[in-house]
Amino acid sequence: MTTITSEPKIIDISIPQQRLGILLLPQFSFIALSASIEPYRAANDISGETLYSWTIISADGEPVRGSNGIPVVPQASVTTEDKFDAVIVVAGGAVENFHDPGTFAYLRRCPRMGTSVIAVSTAPYVLARAGLLDDRRCTIHWEHMDAFKEDFPHVDVTDELYEIDGPITTCSGGTAGLDLMLHLITERHGHALAATISEWFMHPKIRDRSEHQRMTLRQRVGVSHPKLLAAIELMEDNLEAPLEREDLAEAVNLSTRQLERLFRKYLGSSPRKYYFGLRMLRARALLRQTTMSVLDVALACGFVSASHFAKCYREHFGDSPRSDRGLAKQGW
Repeated sequence: MTTITSEPKIIDISIPQQRLGILLLPQFSFIALSASIEPYRAANDISGETLYSWTIISADGEPVRGSNGIPVVPQASVTTEDKFDAVIVVAGGAVENFHDPGTFAYLRRCPRMGTSVIAVSTAPYVLARAGLLDDRRCTIHWEHMDAFKEDFPHVDVTDELYEIDGPITTCSGGTAGLDLMLHLITERHGHALAATISEWFMHPKIRDRSEHQRMTLRQRVGVSHPKLLAAIELMEDNLEAPLEREDLAEAVNLSTRQLERLFRKYLGSSPRKYYFGLRMLRARALLRQTTMSVLDVALACGFVSASHFAKCYREHFGDSPRSDRGLAKQGW
């Protein structure tokens, strides 16, 4: 076994072993699953003690296929009588279509039994439907945030990497799961162990929950011109009520001609076409991730009618809004 050498601190083995249930939902993210389990496996290996144990669970005890098509065979279902210290719910694509009363009831029982619930990636959808996020702070993967807010306007959603609110923890997914689990390991067994695990995985920094989920706008678009970035930020902030080109130019202290030149030089597009693309991307996310009507999606993305929206959508993506939504329901 590998032992800790970074600090002469001995793991307190009097702390009881923590038992974890890992509840997998259909189309779960494998990176979210790995980030949720591997830190605990490493904690056991590095310390030389069984500090953590886990059981894989599914809704019905049958194998669950991840978003990459690989199935995982569970050891139990939500009907299990096993008592866990925490249940980690791992989701991914198509979670907006998951409606299993047995799973919802199981998750509602957990806090009453003293079991904390951790929702990773898109799993906050399931917790919200189960009523576990009422009057609590939560977070979710940035790609699903707009859709989540539309579906659950009463839930307090933040853009943190993770949120811990009493017995309920939510995590935005991806590698943020690694940061959350390292934080939880730190709380239970100290910084030395968590830091060694982080180094083991070549994860140079355990990020704080308040760090941003997304890259900066500069990193995402690959340009550094401040006025161009300011214009794009205004576009992203005004998708429901799109700004006129003249208003955009004036807001960033440029002429319309200068604005056009910047977009063509750095992005190979006109401001109008770029803005339209942002609205279309948001529309597709809302169609695939919410139950909003096509008309409501159209209005949320700056279109005045469902028919005009459908025409633009088909021209942009090659599919109608309704057929694209149908693909999403099949877990596409």
